[in-house]
Amino acid sequence: MVPPEFAELFGRPASARATAPGRVNLMGDHTDYNGGFVLPVAIPQSTEVEVAPGESRRVRVWSDQFADQGIVEYQLGAERRDRGWADYVRGMSQVLAGVGLERGFDARILSRVPLGSGLSSSASLEIAVGRALRDLYSLSLDDIALARAAQRAENEFVGAPVGIMDQMACLLADERAALFLDTRDLTFRRVHVPSAAGLVVIHSGISHRHAGGDYATRRRECGEAAARLRVATLRDLTDADAERIERLPSPLNCRARHVLTENNRVLATVEALDEADLEAAGRLFVESHASLRDDYEVSVAEVDTLAQTLAGLRGSYGARITGGGFGGSVVALTDAGEASRIAEQAVEAYKRATGMQARIMVPA
Repeated sequence: MVPPEFAELFGRPASARATAPGRVNLMGDHTDYNGGFVLPVAIPQSTEVEVAPGESRRVRVWSDQFADQGIVEYQLGAERRDRGWADYVRGMSQVLAGVGLERGFDARILSRVPLGSGLSSSASLEIAVGRALRDLYSLSLDDIALARAAQRAENEFVGAPVGIMDQMACLLADERAALFLDTRDLTFRRVHVPSAAGLVVIHSGISHRHAGGDYATRRRECGEAAARLRVATLRDLTDADAERIERLPSPLNCRARHVLTENNRVLATVEALDEADLEAAGRLFVESHASLRDDYEVSVAEVDTLAQTLAGLRGSYGARITGGGFGGSVVALTDAGEASRIAEQAVEAYKRATGMQARIMVPA
């Protein structure tokens, strides 16, 4: 079905347009809200937002992913959460009102980032909305401030206690250069993905929600572990703290161990990519999945099957769950010329093993 044009929805043309990609995290999951390191890269799928100035403070928004719900309407300054997709837009308008957004707007949203995939559909939407409104109303907001605004919208309005990795990645990453980001001070550099490397990203068919209880529980556990270890965040741990970590009660010891080792893996993966050492990077992918499965307990049986399948195919160096977990997607590092074959074989094997229909996201 062809989506209606902006003018068909709102009776006039759009005045501004912005896009933001989804992202896949190569390494560093559940480290961002612990002040640690992450290494995301953009994916081809993106969210596009078209906007026009509103009448007074009225906001009207429409999304192709929820076309059956029609146009959602609310008043700027009177945002109320209803736990639906429009909460991400409401959260952005509420936060941006603090930096000069004074009028409502009409917005048409087209997204190709699947919901609950672990590929940052929510951050892609937030950043695209923020970019469009920044252009429409000439808001005084640089990229870092926009990323922080989007994180606030998700934390404070939507109620998902996410870190800032997704928003920064959707703003600054591209498809061939990963964003090596220190989430403590937001310094970053781009890390080239070697031309000999291919990436395969497959959505398992199992959706997740960051606003659910499991994600929030992990964040609380990390805070408790940090307090018991007397550090500001788990980022402050070093290998010298290994014995102290093991003395924590379960599962706090496991959570802290994952954050420490995952931060180390990010640094090692950056080094491996800089040296085009795909075998080393692939081993780190496998180690990371095991840590997220066993120490952080955010994987599920079907995702484990998909990761194991991808890692075992000829031309694949390793695979891991990516994103918040509890479903979502798996990313694999492969030979560049083998990525399409590996993706297709993995989807077929996964369906035979689980009965689930996976979706290939990369190669697009």
